[in-house]
Amino acid sequence: MNFLTVLLRSIAFIPTIVQGVESVFGGKAGADKKEAALNFVTSAISITEAVTNKDIVNADQFRGGLGQIIDGTVQCLNASAWAKTK
Repeated sequence: MNFLTVLLRSIAFIPTIVQGVESVFGGKAGADKKEAALNFVTSAISITEAVTNKDIVNADQFRGGLGQIIDGTVQCLNASAWAKTK
């Protein structure tokens, strides 16, 4: 499967991953929750395999980009009715 397709499918699951991490690690610091979410996402898209296959040429930069997506997702969720239901 094309790496872009895998990446876009994975991004679609980030809100669910963020909610799951919040449920499991709700009392932890934001940085810990972000790291957990990053680990789930990178596992889901097999980042190690993508680096090996040269689909990702800079793993740190790629992971940083995923972190920004997670931060944006958290910001959107916190500004929505989702945050009010807690």
